[in-house]
Amino acid sequence: MPSVTPPSAIPERVLLTGVPPVHFFQGGPRCPEDITFPSCMRAALEYLGDNLGCRHLPTVSPGWGLNCAYAYLMGVTGYAFGLAWREGWDPGNNDIRWIGDDPAAPFRRALAAAGYGGEVLLKGQGQDDEALYRAKIIASLQAGRPAIAVGVVGPPECCLVTGYDQGGDLLMGRSFFQEMPEHAPNQGVEPTGEFRQGDWFAQTEGLILLGDRSASSARGPIPNRHQVYRRALADAVALIRTPDANGRHTGLAAYDAWAEHLLRDAEFATEELLALNERFMVHDFAVSAVAEARWYGSLFLSQAANDEPWMGAELLRAAACMTEEHALMWEVWRLVGGIGWEEDKVRKLAEPGVRRAIVEVIRASRERCAQMAAHIEAALVHAERDPV
Repeated sequence: MPSVTPPSAIPERVLLTGVPPVHFFQGGPRCPEDITFPSCMRAALEYLGDNLGCRHLPTVSPGWGLNCAYAYLMGVTGYAFGLAWREGWDPGNNDIRWIGDDPAAPFRRALAAAGYGGEVLLKGQGQDDEALYRAKIIASLQAGRPAIAVGVVGPPECCLVTGYDQGGDLLMGRSFFQEMPEHAPNQGVEPTGEFRQGDWFAQTEGLILLGDRSASSARGPIPNRHQVYRRALADAVALIRTPDANGRHTGLAAYDAWAEHLLRDAEFATEELLALNERFMVHDFAVSAVAEARWYGSLFLSQAANDEPWMGAELLRAAACMTEEHALMWEVWRLVGGIGWEEDKVRKLAEPGVRRAIVEVIRASRERCAQMAAHIEAALVHAERDPV
């Protein structure tokens, strides 16, 4: 019969120290990590001593460090290849949960590719009990493993939960949003920088828990890398080819929806800055998501090409398509005057001629994505010669 820790034996407070912080890009030599789940997963794995991922690849600048695990996780989750667009101007378009049919699939793929057991709990899937979430978080932290939560502080994006206080009434950790005044944690921050958040369950939409390594030994083997690559590549093609999921346009169809929204002149025919800001924000989120996802996807594919000689040539062609998409997103930024959300850029997007020029770039990006999928499909045909 399994043992149960009595409530009186649960420490009132646990805080894991030394967990790497996560945040949006702040400059410096480290590569951007603006997609919250793979960044949080990377940080949790580093804390657990698993800096897994592809080997280091040459970069343009010798001083520009590549965080390999992040590229690996972008690839295996499918986010490197995905895109989603909901009808209207939805700021949640680029949430990792919406790139495919199953909102939990990207998280499960990451756990499997990292070689860990674990659990994924998402509200709306019969897993909405606060006592369950609290017990799972406490157990994870007592086992020395950070948890990853969707929400807690700020919008429903992933954060690291690295501690609890008051028996679980208050959570501590690292959020991408904790330094933004509008999303400041309601109980302040720890001296070491972790947020302190009470009444956290209402702002939490899911929980990803790392379990034990998938082996009997202390660390266990890294999963068969060839199988991981091939599964990720097959998932990538499915994500690109699937036109709708969870009430959203997905894959190639998402580019079409994005372009069509930009051609809605009536929705930009206003001087009201708030309305223009809302449209600009959703558009710019898509630009940023494609730029970062495809760049890291190109690194993932380049490493796969090194490790999979049968598929190498086609994967490198696919990687080239992804770097071209990345460059095209910089062209979109150029057309509004650069990166940023200043008023002049917002009003620039409202100009019909600018939006039509951007639509042509988005269509070119869609074509590169379609070509990338075709190269991956060809690579998978070649892979059949080399069973694993």
